[in-house]
Amino acid sequence: MKSRDALMRLKRFQVDEKRRKLNQIEAMIAEFKRMADELCREIEAEESRAGITDRAHFAYPTYARAALQRRDNLLQSAEDLARQREDARTELEIAFEELKKFEILDDREQIKEKAIEAVREQAEFDRIAAQIHLARA
Repeated sequence: MKSRDALMRLKRFQVDEKRRKLNQIEAMIAEFKRMADELCREIEAEESRAGITDRAHFAYPTYARAALQRRDNLLQSAEDLARQREDARTELEIAFEELKKFEILDDREQIKEKAIEAVREQAEFDRIAAQIHLARA
């Protein structure tokens, strides 16, 4: 019984860990996209200040060029994390399925144990009833 409980706790812990990992990846993706949007606004502001929007122009603002590179890096990182997110979702689904299997097995074992206990109780009641019947006779 204790080993089964420990195994159930382990499986629940694994599901919780996978869920935390997935949530962390999703939060990072959201943060990267927010930062990329902020950089886009800064790039637009810098371009409007300089009056140059052609990125190939020799006088294109250096800050805007650097911000573009940072934005592209952030978006690439977000794409990489999106792939990791899919892997994390798959891992979570697998861990959840394993947990469900163990829960179903645990439920079956508990039903079996209750049935065995009910048979034992009934046998004890039958024995007591037989003793009472013999004592009266």
